[in-house]
Amino acid sequence: MEIIVKRSPRRKKTIQARMVGGAMEVLAPASISNKALEGHISRLRARLELRNSSRSDVDLNERAMYLNKKYFNCELAWESIKYSTRQERRRGSCTTLNRTIRISQRLAKMPQWVEDYVIVHELAHLIEPNHGKHFKSLVRRYPLAERAIGFLMATETAEYR
Repeated sequence: MEIIVKRSPRRKKTIQARMVGGAMEVLAPASISNKALEGHISRLRARLELRNSSRSDVDLNERAMYLNKKYFNCELAWESIKYSTRQERRRGSCTTLNRTIRISQRLAKMPQWVEDYVIVHELAHLIEPNHGKHFKSLVRRYPLAERAIGFLMATETAEYR
């Protein structure tokens, strides 16, 4: 992937990347060193690649409907479920007030059974907002829950070293 860096003296702190004509354009402050910029570029490239992954929000919603039927007897309803590129540490989030679910785009690259666990976890929050015993019993309806948790722990440990 071609990378075009545009430095600006007006830009003070933020670094931004976007795709322009098949190339990644990086907008950066003029004061940042090349070495510091390299780390930012690799993270921004990974984020852009995830954004262009094969799974879509439509696929995510269909998968959530399937898991709702299988593990919650079609009892749950949500306003929206979408991938988010802004969740770097979280796997997912559920806002119970407006019934919206966000799933980290990083999960689109993981095995389906791992993503399914996170979806079930967030769907369970529509019933139980905390992580108490009742919540854990809802999540354990998914038979690969413990295995997926271990997979995520191992993957994230390696990812954040």
